[in-house]
Amino acid sequence: MATEPHTAPVPAAARPTLLWDYLELTKPNVVWLILMSTMVGFYVASSDALSAILMLNTIAATALLAAGTGTLNQWWERDLDRKMRRTESRPLPSGRVPAAASLGFGIAVSIAGLAWMAIGVNWLSFWVGLATLLSYVLAYTPLKTKTPLATFVGAFPGAAPLLLGWTAVRGELSLEAWVLFFILFLWQFPHFYAIAWIYRDDYARAGIQMLPVVDRDGDSTSRQIICYAFNLIPVSIAPWMLGMAGPVYGVAALALSCGYFYYGFRAARARTIAEARRLLRVSVIYLPLLYLFLVADKA
Repeated sequence: MATEPHTAPVPAAARPTLLWDYLELTKPNVVWLILMSTMVGFYVASSDALSAILMLNTIAATALLAAGTGTLNQWWERDLDRKMRRTESRPLPSGRVPAAASLGFGIAVSIAGLAWMAIGVNWLSFWVGLATLLSYVLAYTPLKTKTPLATFVGAFPGAAPLLLGWTAVRGELSLEAWVLFFILFLWQFPHFYAIAWIYRDDYARAGIQMLPVVDRDGDSTSRQIICYAFNLIPVSIAPWMLGMAGPVYGVAALALSCGYFYYGFRAARARTIAEARRLLRVSVIYLPLLYLFLVADKA
């Protein structure tokens, strides 16, 4: 009789360490993306020389807050993760980290991030960070098994890192801050719908109500991909129109956003996993390039 794959012993050297398991709970890849957005907001908001101390405090507080939020999200979704192939090997569903320990860790790291934000940055950034944490963990996360509108709700905390960077420097939420916010807000929908299309069967097994799961023919998903990608075009060039960046950024933003729309339109028309993967790849190239031009051509 053939041995079942999960019963084979794992060499000691190949087993994740406890430290690595806790690091994985924080979703380090997501933390990195959050820090990238936060620092773009910080740099664009800076009119004079950058304050190294403020920048380091902002990075540290945001990293802790993002890590705590990711951990609490994984704690909440541990039973769902157990049902999906792409997440079943995470520390909680695999049993490598106890649920109670992960909950305590997530709460402690989140509190540390909020405290650092209040003491080392400013109180407005603290409130933005608190709203981000609560809306992500207590609104977006539980809604994922109830309604496709969870993606819309989650896009608000998802775009908040740019606000954190801006408020750290300016201490206010101006029109320019909201322009940056809505660039990231709109970018998320084609990106996440592409992921959900690729893994729609996995999400369905866990009962997660992503739009491509409940919209089996893809009509609504296609319309939303096209709508959000199209609206991103004028919003992405708004920093140039408002004098936040120069014409090089404006031309680059227009070209990049039109390209993003083109691949979104292709995915919406074809409705295949292959085109969804192509849109996903384009989405993860688009955002860093847009940030790069914004930082390089800041007015």
